[in-house]
Amino acid sequence: MPSLLGIDNGLTVTKAVIFDADGTQLSVARRRVPQSMPHARWVERDMAGLWQATADAIREAIALCGRPADDIKAVAATAHGDGLYLLDKDRRPLGPGILSLDSRAGEIVERWSADRVFEDALARTGQAPHVSAPSALLAWIRKNEPDRYARIGHILACKDWLRFCLSGTIGTDRTEASTSFTDFRTQAFAPEAMRIFGLDDLFHALPPMAHSAEIVGHVTAEAAEMTGLREGTPVASGLHDVTASALGMGGHDEGVLSIVAGTYSINEVVSSEPRVDPHWLCRNAIDAGRWNNMAISPASTANYDWFLDTFCRSEQEKASVDGGSIHEFLAAEIDAALKKSSTILFHPYLFGSPYGDVASGSFVGLHGWHNRGDMLKAVLEGIAFNHRTHVEALREGFAVSEIRLTGGGSRNPAFVQMFADVLNAPVTITSTDEAAAFGAALCAGAAVGIFATPQQGARQVGMTARQYEPEPASSAVFNERFSLYGRIAGALEPHWPEIEKLTRQDIGGSA
Repeated sequence: MPSLLGIDNGLTVTKAVIFDADGTQLSVARRRVPQSMPHARWVERDMAGLWQATADAIREAIALCGRPADDIKAVAATAHGDGLYLLDKDRRPLGPGILSLDSRAGEIVERWSADRVFEDALARTGQAPHVSAPSALLAWIRKNEPDRYARIGHILACKDWLRFCLSGTIGTDRTEASTSFTDFRTQAFAPEAMRIFGLDDLFHALPPMAHSAEIVGHVTAEAAEMTGLREGTPVASGLHDVTASALGMGGHDEGVLSIVAGTYSINEVVSSEPRVDPHWLCRNAIDAGRWNNMAISPASTANYDWFLDTFCRSEQEKASVDGGSIHEFLAAEIDAALKKSSTILFHPYLFGSPYGDVASGSFVGLHGWHNRGDMLKAVLEGIAFNHRTHVEALREGFAVSEIRLTGGGSRNPAFVQMFADVLNAPVTITSTDEAAAFGAALCAGAAVGIFATPQQGARQVGMTARQYEPEPASSAVFNERFSLYGRIAGALEPHWPEIEKLTRQDIGGSA
């Protein structure tokens, strides 16, 4: 049976996953990709280092699957969306890649929100710009790094950089293209969209657009030597990781609300007509004439990871030595906290929020008798509450018949049950462990004719699913807590700008 390679690059880890054509996962290899934060609000990574880590993961995945590289019939990548990966006119990296956790363009977006840019962008592109959008980051570079701006030859997303490294070809796909500069009606790049942000002189640097399941190149000799792939292996265009996750869990169909509890809080619904609203991003779906409506914020499990890194360092080190999982080490602590009531509420706004980047995270209701488990429970609850904020917006705009969940949090049954209770709706998880990588692999398979379409490929592999039903008593409690959570956030909103100004003071307190 032929196999397919899906590459999934997140904000901290790059993965290579090999699947059989029937959807069976044969192997997975991971590499951490270091982030650099040279200044407040900057989150970057070395582009060459990202490619080397990805190549190493591919080589290991091939070794682990027990089959020769010739069995891999096609490869496609997905990766974090938004952010910015630039090449100069000689097709060399132009500075570090900028991740979607970056918020250096906050002041620019704040200024845009006060004039017509937000209104014009929403009317033309189907979305208002945010701090990690390519539009905002390019405007920041134009203002602060004019020499770098003048040298821009190609504007890429993360997965487009990996495609370039694999095949030597430059381009993007429909889903990734719509992050800033497409007209939502035509779904094509529009000079008018660039003009809204004062970036019309860079229209030439936008990459050619292909279908996600279109062959756009082949593995080069250099890439084959680095990865262990066979030279000439077809490379498909791939897709934005938000869309890839929905596809990989069988949720890229109308009526299905797909939730990805990953670094970002991702909530999405596919529609056959565009609907524009400030509460979501109206972006291209995989096929022409379909749209993927995303309500997102960088306020999901990145908060949980921060808590682990900050307060559970010894357990992480022990888990690393013993070969176990940090989640297993903390399971009893969290389970005990879930069984008791608590006054703690957590707003998961450490890296961003539905209120914009000026919001900040907070624990409220914290007392001296609370322990770490109580705080962990509050973090998980806050993550679910933030997803509910986005889910409610989408349910008001679209007919939803099913809710599906994936992401790291979906591996914890207690967390999935919390989602069902918080949303007061059944929540389905599927057997697909690496949904985004599988979505990329489905595009690779469709590109070489193994599947008629990526969506049909997702249906024919027959993923098993488990549904979690909400518990009425728990839903009632969460509903009351969610209401208070929202009222507190609303009360804090006018104070967040003042809080942020404190970072501009020195230790003595002078401005």
